[in-house]
Amino acid sequence: MKKNILELKDVSMVYGTVHALRDINLAVREGEWLAIMGPSGSGKTTMMNVIGCMDKPSFGTVVLDGQDLTVTSSRDLTEIRRDKIGLIFQQFHLISYLTALENVMMAQYYHSMVDEKEALKALERVGLGQRAKHLPNQLSGGEQQRVCIARALINYPKLILADEPTGNLDGENEEIVMDIFRQLHEEGSSIVMVTHSLEVAAHAERHIVLEHGHIVKYSESREARVAAAEFEITE
Repeated sequence: MKKNILELKDVSMVYGTVHALRDINLAVREGEWLAIMGPSGSGKTTMMNVIGCMDKPSFGTVVLDGQDLTVTSSRDLTEIRRDKIGLIFQQFHLISYLTALENVMMAQYYHSMVDEKEALKALERVGLGQRAKHLPNQLSGGEQQRVCIARALINYPKLILADEPTGNLDGENEEIVMDIFRQLHEEGSSIVMVTHSLEVAAHAERHIVLEHGHIVKYSESREARVAAAEFEITE
């Protein structure tokens, strides 16, 4: 039985009088694909920031790959985010004066050692080997997003965290990007993805819906149901 790569236990986030998250309990198993949905202001971004080691919750516990993030220093959180999380953003966040290849290599630079051949292989994996020397403004939106995916994968993260990865793409490029995510999932990657799109969410094994900081809908995967049943039997 696969272990949990991510666990949120009674997690709440409070900003003054605003409860952005309220008593969130959630587990993601290794190799699972979870979609997080909800209207604007529902707490999706806050949850992504908590999972992505950018914020600590006001209350509760967050465990990533067996490590309790809530008792970890800010410096160590930065290292965990660098070493264990592959971040993919809606706005791409590519460095404008670096080529696609150099943008991928920047992630290597902050992690360990730069390896141009490995970075090129990452671009080839997302179908951009021949665009490696192009600057971001010479790439389409879909191509820029694929550079972001290559950059997120280059350090072999434990968890891929994607925030509206198809939000700025047309239908054709959305399908190309989703094909990459489907392949990653088939290869065993653990994925947590925020999306407004029902079509995109349908690719995930299961999804949750947030409203006013609460999980109001929880769609369980078959694997999780079987695991829960096995646990009850052994108990």
